[in-house]
Amino acid sequence: MPFPAELVRDFVNTFDVEAQADELASPAELAVWLREHDLIGPRDRAADDDLQIAHALREGLRAALRRDRADLPDLPLRVAMRAEGPELVPEADGVRGGLARIAAAALGAAWDRLKVCAEASCQQAFIDLSKNRSRSWCSMRVCGNRTKTRAYRARKRGSRRLQGSNTDTV
Repeated sequence: MPFPAELVRDFVNTFDVEAQADELASPAELAVWLREHDLIGPRDRAADDDLQIAHALREGLRAALRRDRADLPDLPLRVAMRAEGPELVPEADGVRGGLARIAAAALGAAWDRLKVCAEASCQQAFIDLSKNRSRSWCSMRVCGNRTKTRAYRARKRGSRRLQGSNTDTV
């Protein structure tokens, strides 16, 4: 799978919905994450407003992957014409430029393979490598099993007939 799809997946997954754990809880953690993904230089630092933009971008991308309406923050991007067609290109360096690179990567050719887990308590992004692109869960063993078990139990509850009382009343 191309690097842009993995970048978007990894960025969206910096917030674990189920555990409510955020890898990007501070500007310093944002800078470290961007640096580890070669999106900023070693001297670039993040500020509080960069962190807010990162959180807005992350949740906007998660909504877009769910195919919901997504509001993305303003980032320094421009459209460049290449031989292959138009491309979004970051116009800045530093943290905002790194976040702009993530937004630009979201428009890569693998967008239709990027999805968010259908399990409401999970919402992890994943790359659907199935032939017909029909995968719904990040993991069939965990989230798929939870969903199917819940549906099975609901069907079983609905099929039970109400039992009348065994005692006669006069």
